[in-house]
Amino acid sequence: QVQLVESGGGLVQPGGSLRLSCAASGSISRINTMGWYRQAPGKQRELVADITRGVSRNYGRTNYADSVKGRFTVSGDNAKNTVYLQMDSLKPEDTAVYYCYANLITGEVNWGQGTQVTVSS
Repeated sequence: QVQLVESGGGLVQPGGSLRLSCAASGSISRINTMGWYRQAPGKQRELVADITRGVSRNYGRTNYADSVKGRFTVSGDNAKNTVYLQMDSLKPEDTAVYYCYANLITGEVNWGQGTQVTVSS
């Protein structure tokens, strides 16, 4: 199992930026993919971005939802076992709770506690 701790959410004006961090601990060597989902009030949870890590032969490959392409960047720091989500040109529709996740090679998915991102003037 992998434990995930998120940080970096908050309130930002439209057009602004935020960076989310997700620090992993535990069975790090079993991580295949890490990334971010988000869930807005009254909506289903949706994939925002992910990046392949650890044992995957596609290490470092990234994937983005169409709605965030060109504005969000997902990256990883192996030394810190941390994945980041840099969010630029934020829009009110980006307002949601953002959840970090880790997809393990066993098929298990572990989740962080979530961090609120609010984009409002």
